Amino acid sequence: MKKILVISGTVAGLMLSLPALSHAQQLARSTQVTPQAPRDVKATREIRVISSAGARAMADACSAWAEQNKQVVAMAILDWGGNLIESHAMEGAAMNAIDTALLKAKSALRWRRPTSETNKMVRNGQNLAPTFMRDFPQPGALPIVVNGEVIGAMGVSGADGEKCAQAAIDAVFNGKAVSSAR
Repeated sequence: MKKILVISGTVAGLMLSLPALSHAQQLARSTQVTPQAPRDVKATREIRVISSAGARAMADACSAWAEQNKQVVAMAILDWGGNLIESHAMEGAAMNAIDTALLKAKSALRWRRPTSETNKMVRNGQNLAPTFMRDFPQPGALPIVVNGEVIGAMGVSGADGEKCAQAAIDAVFNGKAVSSAR
């Protein structure tokens, strides 16, 4: 008999310690509406990504262009989310060249325009946000745009970086990509 009383006492004590909901709270809970998405919403979308092979081909094309033009460059290729897919530095590239190429590529991707354009905006005072946002608006990087969608960016450090990146984009995408989202 004592065991039953102890258990009953414990259950009663637990019930007393539970927070009691007011009538208004109970009413609000019973009438809550669960939000539903409209039926015509597309919950996913397809995105283009630069493949590893495509990024490697871009690095090779940029290196070939640089060699032909007697220049030494380093490059970084990013996907649409800013992830590094490929980087390469030619022999003789400066120690910080890959880091610089990566910073340029990130800036081109964020601003969706060639870094030379962003550089002009900053220099003429039209938009100083890139400097406050820790971007690197120095010429040498291009966004890669296919069918109006930015799918990545290529940053090149050294010499004529944007020309090298443009040559790589043209070679790999066969004219189906542009270097500006506008």
